[in-house]
Amino acid sequence: MVTLLIGKKGTGKTKKLIALANEAVAASEGNVVVIEKGSKLTYDVTHKARLIDTEQYSVSGYDMLFGFVSGICAGNYDVTDILVDSTFKICPEGIEGLETFTKKLQDLSEASSTNIVLLISADESEIPESINAVCQKV
Repeated sequence: MVTLLIGKKGTGKTKKLIALANEAVAASEGNVVVIEKGSKLTYDVTHKARLIDTEQYSVSGYDMLFGFVSGICAGNYDVTDILVDSTFKICPEGIEGLETFTKKLQDLSEASSTNIVLLISADESEIPESINAVCQKV
């Protein structure tokens, strides 16, 4: 399942993502991965989750992020949850390309039995209704 945490800047999306990551670690029998741009979540997310800084791997854009997430799923069969902080900072295309990206992620999520959460800094009205994902407004 793909879940979008949607809200404008300063609405508590990152706090919600941190809570979701920590809850996933507590409930998961496998591994939880948190992908971020920079390393600002180091002290907020439990050390039992795997934190990955996209800047270390030069990940930029939806295609590269999809390949990166696919590689994580392919290399680790026991990843149960992947949470992506600041999706639009990693993917400067913003809303353009989001629909195609979430559709590809939905297929990957189903094939790998992995829950994927994307943090989206936008107003809910800006998100195309055709996106096949669970949307949570924060």
